[in-house]
Amino acid sequence: MGISLKEINLYENFDELAQDILEMAQEFFPGKLLFLSNFSHNKQIILKLSDKDTDISLSEGMSIELNQTVCNKIDFKQNKPLMIEDVKNEPVLVDLKNMLEEANIHSYVGVPITVGTGEAFGTLCAVHHHESEFSNKSVKMLQRIARMFSYYFELERLAFRDSLTGLYNRYFLYKYFDHYPVKDGAIFFLDLDGFKTINDKYGHEKGDLILKEAASRLELFLKEQTGYAVRLGGDEYIIVIEDVTSKEDLTEISESILTLLSTWDKNMHESQLSVSIGIDTYTSKEKVDVNSLLKNADQALYRAKSKGKNRYQFFS
Repeated sequence: MGISLKEINLYENFDELAQDILEMAQEFFPGKLLFLSNFSHNKQIILKLSDKDTDISLSEGMSIELNQTVCNKIDFKQNKPLMIEDVKNEPVLVDLKNMLEEANIHSYVGVPITVGTGEAFGTLCAVHHHESEFSNKSVKMLQRIARMFSYYFELERLAFRDSLTGLYNRYFLYKYFDHYPVKDGAIFFLDLDGFKTINDKYGHEKGDLILKEAASRLELFLKEQTGYAVRLGGDEYIIVIEDVTSKEDLTEISESILTLLSTWDKNMHESQLSVSIGIDTYTSKEKVDVNSLLKNADQALYRAKSKGKNRYQFFS
């Protein structure tokens, strides 16, 4: 699951940690501009700079298309740094030279930052407005500092994630509504029909595979929406979608979710699986009470179950 800027902003003391990381790295790259970046939704976001007043045109919060960045050339699979002492003589950057010249970047070193089982978080980089020489020792120290950052980040991340599926957890749901201004939106309460029977018959290992597969499908679906998915526990999921309140749009989303979670491989014994959904909406004009939202959506879910399952109901 991708790591969004909105999630990062919920982490305790993130700014202080990022600043400490850059100051440590500066010891090995004196005179260079250091920055910490995040990859999210095919963009690179500059999270923190070691210096805001430089000859290089980078700024905190800047968002760049990932395929237009040098950092995208880093080999994350092999976890290898990328070192370029003279940008104009580097063939791999032929398509980026004009952009780098406009930013006044003439030398670059970047190391990958990964979390979890290798998911790309972003990069820790040093750049300069002149050609530069980088020692292997300094680059190795940059890698070590990046690893220190990833260890901290993983601990913070675990507080907001469900350990089985990687989706957000209940704590994130409450924290999100407390932290960010409320927009118009809807909450979908999902429960897998037939899951208990399969779990009892084939065992928890099989049940866990189903739960993880359902989570993966929801994540893929949400790439086309403004929202996020939460696993409350067991086979219960929550989807929060913003900027959607019309009944027509909510109906279309609900029907898409029904199809998404009611079509399984019969050879995997999941043909009897489906999903029931309860829906409640909220607006930016009201103070959102998450407990009430969950209660209302749960009541609508109960009605969907009682009417035969594999359907959705709105709270009223």
